[in-house]
Amino acid sequence: MEFEEPETEPGTTRPGGRTARVRAAVLEAAGDVLAEHGFAQLDLTDVARRAGVGKTTVYRRWGTATGLVTDLLLDMAQQSVPRTETGSLLGDLTANARLVQRTLADPRQGALFKAVIAAATCDPKAAEALHGFYTVRVEEWAPCVRQAAARGEVPEDTDPHEVIRANSAPLYYRLLTTALPLDEAAADRAATATAAAARAGAFGREA
Repeated sequence: MEFEEPETEPGTTRPGGRTARVRAAVLEAAGDVLAEHGFAQLDLTDVARRAGVGKTTVYRRWGTATGLVTDLLLDMAQQSVPRTETGSLLGDLTANARLVQRTLADPRQGALFKAVIAAATCDPKAAEALHGFYTVRVEEWAPCVRQAAARGEVPEDTDPHEVIRANSAPLYYRLLTTALPLDEAAADRAATATAAAARAGAFGREA
């Protein structure tokens, strides 16, 4: 049965109740469409049908496909697994890389990220939403580099954000440009290389 909701802005739902259920259903359906067909086929009417929600609710609340993608990325950032602390830079970077690897290797999640990244190349608002998602995730993991600097594992001027970006970059490259398996070994290699580069001072902040 379809039902309508009061007008609200994306990301401003109450933590419980019907509004939250509508948002969850719509974002789940939007993610399914992105994973199956890509951003070009993300149609709000189709999403409403899949979610069992009145299409006027979806159009009034999210407005456009980009509005849906923006809220989906916000929800994904909020739901992401929190940072792991192992007591060493290599251990923390390995945990980070394995988390990224598991996400990208998942059939649905990997396809979803491909679709969103593709959308970001041609839609400025989708790009802004994607940048916001990664800003949240990088900031979540940056403290492990600061802690490593405090322990003397890396130079004091090491840029934490650059280290975290570099740690996952090989995994995204593998996902987008090759048919090679995105396995745990690839994650471990990325972490080992990033930790070695960080210890050697490769990520010092620019003066």
